[in-house]
Amino acid sequence: MRLATPYSDIFVNISKPQQRTLHALARGGQITLERNERGDIVDVDCWTREGWRLGDCTIEVFKALKRRRLIMSRQGGPYLITRDGLLRLRPQADNRTSGRSL
Repeated sequence: MRLATPYSDIFVNISKPQQRTLHALARGGQITLERNERGDIVDVDCWTREGWRLGDCTIEVFKALKRRRLIMSRQGGPYLITRDGLLRLRPQADNRTSGRSL
């Protein structure tokens, strides 16, 4: 029997690309947007703090994270992770490790 805790539903419905993007942001990365002349979003780039571009961050991933308020921009700057976004991260060293011990 599984007990209900305040954090039991925190990790639900976050896809792997969204998790990878949040991990990059939690380590000091940022999301920059490219807009057209009308102000519509044309391209999304997620940069790690080391300067690498994350290929998993698409416009759909960006919109999902923004809709859930896991990322935000302040005063027109790049998008960064929010406190709620930090709480939603799975507590793993990186995304390729599992909870099983070898």
